[in-house]
Amino acid sequence: QGQLAESGGGSVQAGGSLRLSCTASGYFSSRSCMAWFRQGPGQEREGVARIVHSGDSTYYADSAKGRFTISQDNAKAMVYLQMNSLKPEDSGMYYCAANVNVRACHGPNLAQYDFTGWGQGTQVTVSS
Repeated sequence: QGQLAESGGGSVQAGGSLRLSCTASGYFSSRSCMAWFRQGPGQEREGVARIVHSGDSTYYADSAKGRFTISQDNAKAMVYLQMNSLKPEDSGMYYCAANVNVRACHGPNLAQYDFTGWGQGTQVTVSS
C-alpha cells in the first residue's frame, strides 16, 4: 500500500507563488498517474492537474492553465505543483492523488473516481 504526503502549503497574497510537493511512496511505477486536486470551503473537490509517470502527458483544469505547472521527479518519487499568479479563489485544501494504472490519466476530465490513493492535504490560503 502506497502513501502520499503533501507539503508546501501556506498563506500568500494574491499574485504570489507557492510550490506544493507530494511524496508518493509506493505509487511510482512505469504506469502510474499522479494528480493534484483541491477543495475550497463549502465546495466540492475539483481536479487541478495530472501527469503520467513518464512526464510526457499533462492535463490542466481551465482554472490552472497558464498559471500552474505539474511536474515530477521519478528518482525521488515526488510530484510537484508550481502555482504562480495565485488568486483568492485558489484557496483551499490541496490533495495529491495517485493511481498505479496509467488509464487514470487517459480520461477527458480529471475525476476523483479515477484515483485510488489520497494524501491528507495541505492548506493554501491566498489573501486579496
